[in-house]
Amino acid sequence: MKLYIDSTDNQKTIIRLNDREYSRSVESPRDQDVLGFLLSCLEKENIKPEDIDSIDVNPGPGSFTGTRVGVTIANTLGFALDIDVNGSSSPVDPIYASSPSITSKIS
Repeated sequence: MKLYIDSTDNQKTIIRLNDREYSRSVESPRDQDVLGFLLSCLEKENIKPEDIDSIDVNPGPGSFTGTRVGVTIANTLGFALDIDVNGSSSPVDPIYASSPSITSKIS
């Protein structure tokens, strides 16, 4: 079973299970629940995580948090299930639309 995850838009998540596509839109990025949505899609299709044999994820560019969450879920499932993500055994790196706005600690 093929799994595809796209959470690069922080107000919309797309999950594909083989040829079936599910999408969920939310009003606020804080309401984006990628893992919860993925689990509900798997449940609707009566699919167990162990049934997944291929994972593809959109690495971006996209929103910082949305992209990071989707890539992290894909990499974690790939590691736990011992399958490649985007055709590689190495973790996928997210591609952000802009640099993160992180400040360093003031000394």
